[in-house]
Amino acid sequence: MENQKKTRILIIYTGGTIGMVETPDGLQPFDFSHLMDNVPKISKLGYEIESVQFPQPIDSSNMNPTYWNMIVKDIADRYEEFDGFVVLHGTDTMAYTASALAFMLRNLRKPVVITGSQLPIGAVREDGTENLISAVEVAGAKDENGDPIIQEVVISFQDYIIRGCRSTKFTSTGFEAFHSFNYPSLGAIDLHIVYNEPYLLRHDTKLPLEPFYNMDPNILVMWLYPGITEDVVKAQLATKGIKAVVLRTFGAGNAPTEQWFLNAISDAVKNGLIIYNVTQCLNGGAESKRYYTGDMLTKAGVISGYDITVEAAVTKLMYLIGSGYTKEQITDYLQTSIVGELSD
Repeated sequence: MENQKKTRILIIYTGGTIGMVETPDGLQPFDFSHLMDNVPKISKLGYEIESVQFPQPIDSSNMNPTYWNMIVKDIADRYEEFDGFVVLHGTDTMAYTASALAFMLRNLRKPVVITGSQLPIGAVREDGTENLISAVEVAGAKDENGDPIIQEVVISFQDYIIRGCRSTKFTSTGFEAFHSFNYPSLGAIDLHIVYNEPYLLRHDTKLPLEPFYNMDPNILVMWLYPGITEDVVKAQLATKGIKAVVLRTFGAGNAPTEQWFLNAISDAVKNGLIIYNVTQCLNGGAESKRYYTGDMLTKAGVISGYDITVEAAVTKLMYLIGSGYTKEQITDYLQTSIVGELSD
């Protein structure tokens, strides 16, 4: 047992509240040494831990595909050296990053655990310490065969482990900030960490990690509301450079059936725009054939997003368009689960 190889974890610090300190100008990102100085008991896990950090830690409101590429590269460059990876990230865009990494880390077979906090670790009453310790423990967890229990991108936050591409931040103040509304949690964190094994992602083949760096950000999110005007819809659909639209519809995927609206949508599709129907509801999904209004969208060429989150919809479109697929291929992939982002 003394010669047993230690589990190795790489922590990637991007910034966010978990590593911030109070200054006269408000909360500002600090460096990683501050973080580790405040969590000495992490060493009791017995893991060998190394860390890297962004040259300038960022507030997650500034997260974008360039930073996603940096995270992916850190993981890909050291993938064989480590058993698991923990990404420390601000909460505001954490669900977008978790979804993006799920698509960008192709053939992932090791845990990538994203966490952060609602209050800085240095605060008197904070959630960052336990979130960090739990995330590291999840990243190092192995089954009786020595294989990682988690083999996908997840968010570990407060009491739950959830699939990254199913996650949504649903409160700005509560410690339990993230939830997976359309898929069971992958684990519960209390006195013990208990994994929901039937719902963990597994693949039939074991291929080498294939990092992807070409996310295309030319996506528009259009939020419908009662009284939306023809000028507003047409202006958004005519936005220069956009290649796809995530259409945030009502209820089970419904939208106005006024002829000007359907004509605008149909014309945009005919002109090559991909339009993806994603409900504004947190729970449930777009059922295009359930109501007449949703069926009219389908006839206009809109693709149903079923129960996908808006975060996964945006990043999936970035990934598919960036991959250079044809419109027909993208249409097929949007209706197919790639990394567990859609229910079968």
